[in-house]
Amino acid sequence: MSTAGGGAAQQADDALAEILNESHTIAVVGIKDRPGEDAYRIPRYMQDHGYRIVPVNPKLNAVLGEDAYASLTDVDAAGIEIDLVNLFRASDHVAAHVEEIVALAIRPQAVWMQLGIHHGPSAARLREAGIRVVQDRCIMVDHRRLVAGETGSS
Repeated sequence: MSTAGGGAAQQADDALAEILNESHTIAVVGIKDRPGEDAYRIPRYMQDHGYRIVPVNPKLNAVLGEDAYASLTDVDAAGIEIDLVNLFRASDHVAAHVEEIVALAIRPQAVWMQLGIHHGPSAARLREAGIRVVQDRCIMVDHRRLVAGETGSS
């Protein structure tokens, strides 16, 4: 009986690893420019592990050595193709970002909502648009565990 649960957990891990391995360019919505903030530290970790980070925050001009964009629509207009959107926004802001995501000329393969962020109707909308969804998980923790083979705390 326990193998069924283990099988489902392994399938979930495989799906997460697939998203991480297939993604190269990550738009980080809600990125911060303060090193002590998770919304800075986590994208920096991903950048340090070979991902291109595209900062999305209307309050910033640049972060992590990359120009920042006010919105995902601006990223799209600049011709930057995004593989993954990583959301660092409160759950009640997710729906507006999802509408922006599904309206993009070139849609990302996946949307990853950071730990503590989830919105069921938005996840369903993304899936209907053919976009994979991860909710309420830390991309850095899962990358360390599934791709980098690292262990330990953040």
